[in-house]
Amino acid sequence: MRYWVWPFLWMAIIFYSSSQPYQDQDIKPMLSDYINLSFLNPFLAPVHFTYHHSEVSLEALGAAGLVEFFIRKGAHVTVFLILTLLFYYSLRKSTSLTNKMVIITAWILTVVYAAFDEWHQGMTPNRTPYFGDVLLDTTGATIAVGILFIVSSLRKSGK
Repeated sequence: MRYWVWPFLWMAIIFYSSSQPYQDQDIKPMLSDYINLSFLNPFLAPVHFTYHHSEVSLEALGAAGLVEFFIRKGAHVTVFLILTLLFYYSLRKSTSLTNKMVIITAWILTVVYAAFDEWHQGMTPNRTPYFGDVLLDTTGATIAVGILFIVSSLRKSGK
């Protein structure tokens, strides 16, 4: 059971983060106050798309808002990539499943938790659940699976 402490602790951190209203996590003021992001404007100017019914562009969000958007979405990918690796480790240490089944199970557990996390976020003031974020979380889980398959293949080949 001790191997499951890490994924449960990580899920608790995710749960806590999803329980915070958006304004408590807003890093735009810090970015604007401490870092002059104007040097990014030429690189950010071509960025323009819609995400969850909102325009994502330099004009709509400013440099700090656009940087924050990518930090937040990158965090989705990274946090759930780590969760998949923690599930993998726990499953490897506590079950007799084949490596392939451990990887698949770790991915499934992560995707299920990602969906639960978005549902839970919908009960938090000033936060809305969005399926696109579950897709980002799933992307992180899928990258972790790719890493695990590559590492597994390298180990098998003796490299």
